[in-house]
Amino acid sequence: MVKSTNFSQQANQKIIRREEESADPPFEETYKKLFDEIRIGKATSKMRNYQNLFVVEECELPLIDLELLKGREFEREECKRKIAQASQEWGFLQVVNHGISQDVLLKMRKEQMKLFKKPFHEKMNDKQLNFSAGSYRWGTPSATCLQQLSWSEAFHVPLTDISNSIHHPTTLSSTMEQFATTVSELAHNLARILSERMGYKSKYFRETCLPHTCYVRMNRYPACPISPQVFGLMPHTDSDFLTILHQDEIGGLQLVRDGKWISVKPNPEALIINIGDLFQAWSNGVYKSVEHRVVTNKAKERFSTAFFLCPSYDTEIRSCFEPSVYKRFTFREFRQQVQEDVKKYGYKVGLPRFLVSTH
Repeated sequence: MVKSTNFSQQANQKIIRREEESADPPFEETYKKLFDEIRIGKATSKMRNYQNLFVVEECELPLIDLELLKGREFEREECKRKIAQASQEWGFLQVVNHGISQDVLLKMRKEQMKLFKKPFHEKMNDKQLNFSAGSYRWGTPSATCLQQLSWSEAFHVPLTDISNSIHHPTTLSSTMEQFATTVSELAHNLARILSERMGYKSKYFRETCLPHTCYVRMNRYPACPISPQVFGLMPHTDSDFLTILHQDEIGGLQLVRDGKWISVKPNPEALIINIGDLFQAWSNGVYKSVEHRVVTNKAKERFSTAFFLCPSYDTEIRSCFEPSVYKRFTFREFRQQVQEDVKKYGYKVGLPRFLVSTH
C-alpha cells in the first residue's frame, strides 16, 4: 500500500514538473480517459468514420482588393458589391491592401510565438502578463468525447487590457496595441459597408462595438500526435458581428460550403473576414454566419490572431427589416444561451435558438 502511494505521488510530481517546464498544455494527462478509448480500441469504428470528415478539397476564398475603395466611384461601388456578395454567398472572404502593414503583422506573429513559448504554468498566471483573469484558455473543459476536444491554446484579450497596458508597456503590449487599433478600424469600415448595402447609413456599430466590448484572440495549435482524430478548434460559428483573422502558412481552417466541408488555402498577403451570428441576425439572414473549424497537424504547430467585433452585453440585436426571422435578444441573452447549451450538450446551438416561431 505504501509502494502504491509513493508511486502515485511520484506520478503527480512528474506531471507538475512537466507542466512547469513544458510550453504545451497537458492535453493527454488531463483528457486521459478520452485518449484511452483510442488506445484500447473502443472508438475504432467511430474514429474511422470521424477521420473521413477530414477528407476535404482545398479552395480559395473570394479575394477582394480594398485598394479599390480609394478609386473612382464605379470602382468603389464594385468593391462594396463584392464584399456584400461574398458575405451573402460564402459568409467568408479574404482581403488584400487592407491597411494593416506587413511589419505590424510580422511583429504580432513574432511576439505571439514568444508568448506561447513560455512554460505552461507561467501562461496560466494571467496577472503576470497584465491580462484579465481567465484570458488564457486551452482545451475544452466540457469535453466528454474526443470530437468535443479542441487541441489548442489561446489568449482572449479585451481591447481595454491592451490599452491599459500602456502604463507598463512591453514589446508585446505595444505590438498588440498597433494591431488592435488598425484592425478595429478595418472591422468598423467593413461593417459600415455591409450595413449601407442593406440600405442603412447608421452609426450603430460605432456606437455599440466599443474598445471595452471587442477582443483580440491569439491562438496556437500545437502539433497533435493523434491528428486528425482531434480538432484544433471544434466546429462552431462566431458569436460576434465580424471576425478578422490573420493566419500563418500552415493551413487547417475549414468551413462549410454547399453542405460540404472545404479547406481554406492560406494566403500570406490576405486577412480573412467572416460574418458572425449577430450580423446574420441583424441582416435578417442576408449575411451568413458559416460553421467553421480548425483541423490539427501531426508535425507542425499553427498560429493565428483574430479580432472580434462585439457589442456591449446590453445591446439589443434585432433584424433591420420586417418580417423578422429572429426574435429580438440582447447580446447577454445570446451568450448565456450559448453557455447553457455547451454545458448541456457539449456544443453551441446558436441562432436557431432565436428563430421566430412559425406557429
